[in-house]
Amino acid sequence: MIIYTIKRVLLALLIMACAVSTMFVMIHAVPGDPANVMLGPRATPEIKEALRARLHLDQPLSTQLFYFFKGLISGNFGFDLRSNRPVLDIVLEQLPHTFILVSSALIVSTLGIPVGCYAAINRNGKFDRIVGAISVSIIAMPAIVVGLYLLLFFSVELRAFPVIGAGDSDDWLDYLWHLTLPVITISIAWIGYISRLVRASMIEVLSQNHVLMARAFGLPEARVMSRYALRIAVLPSITMMGVSVAFILSSTVITEIIFARPGLGSLLYESVLSRNYPLVMGTVLVSTIFIVGGTTIADLINAALDPRALKEND
Repeated sequence: MIIYTIKRVLLALLIMACAVSTMFVMIHAVPGDPANVMLGPRATPEIKEALRARLHLDQPLSTQLFYFFKGLISGNFGFDLRSNRPVLDIVLEQLPHTFILVSSALIVSTLGIPVGCYAAINRNGKFDRIVGAISVSIIAMPAIVVGLYLLLFFSVELRAFPVIGAGDSDDWLDYLWHLTLPVITISIAWIGYISRLVRASMIEVLSQNHVLMARAFGLPEARVMSRYALRIAVLPSITMMGVSVAFILSSTVITEIIFARPGLGSLLYESVLSRNYPLVMGTVLVSTIFIVGGTTIADLINAALDPRALKEND
């Protein structure tokens, strides 16, 4: 398990380096002069050249990438071009809001596991049919549509939830109240998706020999389900939840804009519009750590639950 963990961590670092390098090239491939966008039309050519030299924009792309990784190794993420504050400080200010939003959405998404399990046990029953119809419906709805309708109905019409903002971070009840609708917006589709995934996996596992043998020995049905069936059936869902971090992060951009919440999503959106390269790369780097870290943790949990994964990677 230790060797497998080391391999996964090294692979995660390699993936992050490749992902950040690709994003760096893509951002610099966007047409237009960043100096003109950031300084405006009234800036003198001398000021623009000074900004290009400061950002190493007057040098080849490979040299710019070298300076970027050199700064990362030394802990320097660069400086915000508008406020001249360290990028890392700005990102760390917004990170807790996005971390809480993503973590809460992942936790709420796990509701799909018991729903899918119960649907598989009562296969083709009323509960299974109802869950199947609802799951397919909510999976097909984009997060932006869900968020807008939740906002219009629960906040504008019923006035049951706040319209915008993240609430008072010192008052946890107020903060959680503001967090409710954004979390539902992101997680509702994943609840349906995970429930369908668990149902399909559970039906397959229930027909396998080790489950039939456990039942033949007269073990309690609850123990058969939890120890011999669900433990294996849940593995694809754990992997999918690790992968879903990327999709949830992409949904946070829309969600934070709709509900006017602070966070990495809204910060990235504003940085891209203003062509603030250092802030864009800092936000992308932290988001990449989120995504790669989520998939790595999911793989390690799968390996701990199913030792066969260790043999397959030898």
